[in-house]
Amino acid sequence: MSTTNLEFVRRYFRAIEEGATGEALRAFFHPEVTQREYPNRLVPSGATRDLKALLEGAERGQKVMSAQRYDIRNAVSEGDQVALEVEWTGTLAMAVGTLPVGGTMRASFGVFLTFRDGRIFSQHNYDCFEPF
Repeated sequence: MSTTNLEFVRRYFRAIEEGATGEALRAFFHPEVTQREYPNRLVPSGATRDLKALLEGAERGQKVMSAQRYDIRNAVSEGDQVALEVEWTGTLAMAVGTLPVGGTMRASFGVFLTFRDGRIFSQHNYDCFEPF
């Protein structure tokens, strides 16, 4: 059964919402994946991550967020590239800034993905967080 890259991305976000880590999350990524997170309020210097760092970050994220939701507002898919505008909300498992445990963090994301061999090969995030 064939799937489009956009359908694949929707499954990827659903898996993150459901708390996927380890092998369940690894299945979405090409072994040579790189993810670039441009500077934002949580990561002021930005970051570049390989597969190992992405999987470790997902484990750490389980301690910070008790729930997450990705609402794709706009998407463009052409060949091996997908560009997304995403509204993200996260329920905190620990206090962050002025937000208490159980508080809601919100952000608008620009996410740009490139695929290779049917999996995510690169991901660039431009994350704009609401004040917290």
